[in-house]
Parts: sequence; C-alpha cells; structure tokens
Amino acid sequence: MAKNSKLVEVVFKGERRAIYRDRNDLEIAEGEYVIVEAERGQDLGKASLVGSLVRLKRGKGETRSIIRKAVEHDLEIMEKNKEKEKAAFKTCKEKIKEYKLDMKLVDVEIQFDGSKITFYFTAAQRVDFRELVKDLASIYRTRIELRQIGVRDESKRISGYGICGRKQCCSAFLTEFEQITTQMAKDQQLALNPSKISGNCGRLLCCLRYEDEAYLEIFRDFPPLGSRITLNGKRGILNYINIFQNKGLLHYEDGGQEWLTPEELKKGTVENVT
Repeated sequence: MAKNSKLVEVVFKGERRAIYRDRNDLEIAEGEYVIVEAERGQDLGKASLVGSLVRLKRGKGETRSIIRKAVEHDLEIMEKNKEKEKAAFKTCKEKIKEYKLDMKLVDVEIQFDGSKITFYFTAAQRVDFRELVKDLASIYRTRIELRQIGVRDESKRISGYGICGRKQCCSAFLTEFEQITTQMAKDQQLALNPSKISGNCGRLLCCLRYEDEAYLEIFRDFPPLGSRITLNGKRGILNYINIFQNKGLLHYEDGGQEWLTPEELKKGTVENVT
C-alpha cells in the first residue's frame, strides 16, 4: 500500500455511496469519474468526497480499491448503460405484470462492466420472484439481483426536492437512515400535520432529527410547556417557548399575555403538568 494512500467516497446511480482507497496515488479530485473494484468485476462512479472527512465516514472492514480514472470511452459505456437500463426497466415491468407479482419496480442499475443488473423494487410483503429472476437471466445472460427496498430508499434513489426547496437530504448527503419520531416534532412545537412534517417518501422528515437535541437542551432551562405559573399574584399557563429569543409566552387566566425569560419564569410558583 502506498504511504500516501487516500480514502475517497464514490457515488453511483441512485445515490449509492461507498468508500474506496486510492492505492495508486492517482490524485483524484471531487467530481471526477473513476473505475473501482466491485464484488465481481468493475464499476464506475463519481468521486464525491476526498480527504480527511472521508475517514470519519468510513465503516469497519476492508476497503476496495480505485483502479484508475475514467476515460472518455468509459463515459460512453456509462451512457449506453443508461439506455439499456431504461429498456430493462420496461421489460421487467412487463414480466412483473405477466407473473402477477405484487411488487413495484423502482429502478434498474447495470454495473459498468455489465456483469450484474440490479432491479430495485418495493413491496408490502415478501415476494417469490424466483421465476422472474430466471426469466430475466435468460434474456440478459448476466447475473441478476432483485433487491427489495423501503419507501425511504425509494425516495433516495429517485431523488427530488423537499418542502424547504433544497435537494432531499437522503439524496444529497445522508448515508444512513436514523429513527425519526413524532415526539421530535412535538419537541420543536410543530403542528402534527402529516403534509407539513413528512417528506416525499411519506415518512417523517429526516431534518426533524437535526436540531432535536438543541431544542431539548434549551427547554431544560424553562418550566415544562403547559405548566401553571403564579407570578406577581397573577396565574397563567406557559403555552409556547421561542428558542430564538429565549423567552416563554405566559397566558394569564384573567386575560393578557407576557414574554418572559427562563429566569423570570422561575421566580414564580410553578405547578408542573402531570
């Protein structure tokens, strides 16, 4: 192994990402296409991240190598594979209909050297697609893989834009899906409106997790939301916390409201909600 061997994150079709090692000191820059080792054969992808940050994302296990930089002929093969993928998608959909399988075809990915074709699909339950695989193998004369994925993986492969106007997080940079809960939306005082807190996949927005810990840390300085607080002889309920102004909104029972800091709220008598 070269002393200055570097790690490079490579992205493939459908935002599939993996870490490879530049053992030949190729001086790869972000955005360059490279030929890499695959499980069987070779694949082509684009360098998406180069340098020390890749080391932080690397998992355990042996890292495959980058063989060389892609040349013009390689990119021509990539474009031809894209056309073949469209045809294979149409063929597979027809076969699924023919075999009356309860599955939805999402995407087709042909490995650069043509040694494998992967068909991605979603389904409500397990599907017996053995006959379908045999049929596809007889048509394409190569290794066929049918891979069942979830709706979040489907959204990642298809890509798109979120309600924020930016590219979906899963398609832009996320490498793993973490658990998202409605409690996170509650913590951030968001209305539990599915159309507002759900992504294109129909699941809760991944970004709900990003600031959840920050909200919880700020809320620790305040009495719990819904607390009854008696302050200066007036009794009210803490209905809202503005984390940007670091103030809570106290609605008084006799009318009126007031924005108060955590310190000011703690001067009153707090009756926590049960």
